[in-house]
Amino acid sequence: GQQITGVPGSPSATTTLDGNQLPPPPDKKFGGKIERNALDSTPYWPPRVVPPKGAPNVLLIMTDDAGYGISSTFGGVIPTPSMDRIAEEGLRYTHFHSTAVCSPTRAALITGRNHHQVGTGAIPELSTGYPGYNALMTKDNATIARILKGHGYVTSWFGKNHNTPDLQTSKIGPYDQWPIGLGFDYFYGFMGGDTSQWQPGNLVRNTTYIYPYEDDPDFNLVTAMADDAIQYMQTVDALNPDQPFFVYYAPGATHAPHHPTQEWIDRITEMHLFDEGWHKLRETIFARQKKLGVIPADAKLTPWPEEHIKRWEQLNDMEKKLFIKQANVFAAYVAYTDHEIGRVIQAVEDLGRLDNTLIIYITGDNGTSSEGGPTGTPNEVASVQSVHLPVEAQMQYYDVWGSDQTYPHMSVGWTWAFGTPFSWTKMVSSHFGGTKQGMAISWPEMIKDKGGIRNQFHHVVDIA
Repeated sequence: GQQITGVPGSPSATTTLDGNQLPPPPDKKFGGKIERNALDSTPYWPPRVVPPKGAPNVLLIMTDDAGYGISSTFGGVIPTPSMDRIAEEGLRYTHFHSTAVCSPTRAALITGRNHHQVGTGAIPELSTGYPGYNALMTKDNATIARILKGHGYVTSWFGKNHNTPDLQTSKIGPYDQWPIGLGFDYFYGFMGGDTSQWQPGNLVRNTTYIYPYEDDPDFNLVTAMADDAIQYMQTVDALNPDQPFFVYYAPGATHAPHHPTQEWIDRITEMHLFDEGWHKLRETIFARQKKLGVIPADAKLTPWPEEHIKRWEQLNDMEKKLFIKQANVFAAYVAYTDHEIGRVIQAVEDLGRLDNTLIIYITGDNGTSSEGGPTGTPNEVASVQSVHLPVEAQMQYYDVWGSDQTYPHMSVGWTWAFGTPFSWTKMVSSHFGGTKQGMAISWPEMIKDKGGIRNQFHHVVDIA
């Protein structure tokens, strides 16, 4: 039988579950006593389900559209000190794989099942009425949140939700395919594949669309999301310091539009990371990856796709100027997002919970995106509809690139370089440039090989 802690029948009595069946069969036995007189009767409350003693908090982080060679943790030139911290305090995983597309990866991540098994063989906007492709997660495919909630955790989801069928994202639902209906107690994030970080018109709290940017001209969702997650964890801790939490933290970055703050654009621009072009960037990342040991010492760099992407030296001065700007803004978006993730991690430490918190930090739900095309774009929506502005026309947006006056994406030359050492990009599941993601995991109380590297094969389904 189940072990009850505290005085049986009292409101404070708790129990843990063996987990063989969730929810467990109802215990209809009344342990009290009912007499004709209330004073002679004994009340009895069923015990409240709580996680086993010592169960860790879980912080599951996944960024968007980011290849293997982006983070400094896996050899990239863009500083990601928050991910570096997790790797140094825990383990680096070098052979971790996605499905090459966002919604399928995320469905597999939060259920531990093949993405076709949970109706997500494609993004919801491309769903069909066939098994594996209808965008519906059925009740027999529980999420991690549903399982942990059944064991007494409080569960929350922050950021991107591209797993609700698009026909069900209206203000009236139905909500069974929303985070709230999938086992998450709390949701603060946006519905769909991407959003403006400056004015996110598809931002939701639980099941209510909200517009906080209307009264805040400096609003940026990257920071606002971190603020909300920190406040949520502080609330949990204040109300019950012994309560373990599960936080699924999924920022929209670095999917287009690339919307960092000007402060971060200035910081990255001053570092001159991209002035020598995408070929030099590839060589630099490749060398750093070997030095870190996240690729084999005898690895060979995949060839440059001469027939698809111009070599850097073939570009004119205007093209180089624009493309460097695109890369600086993208890198600022990466660094800004990692900084805000760092604030969330620091909040866990400030609560005194870091030692017993399992933190999983995954860079990207697929490889870096090539949807910007050969020349990038000030408007990603135009680009995905195969409307590509010439460089001369794009230059009028040069000074506001990354601001709310643009919805920008970068040239595919950078995309390829950020997938170093592999070939191809997001949406190509046959090459590692589309499916290989950097991952770091820390759990200070449990992981003793701090800074270790693990090379065995993993897939997103393994996280659950």
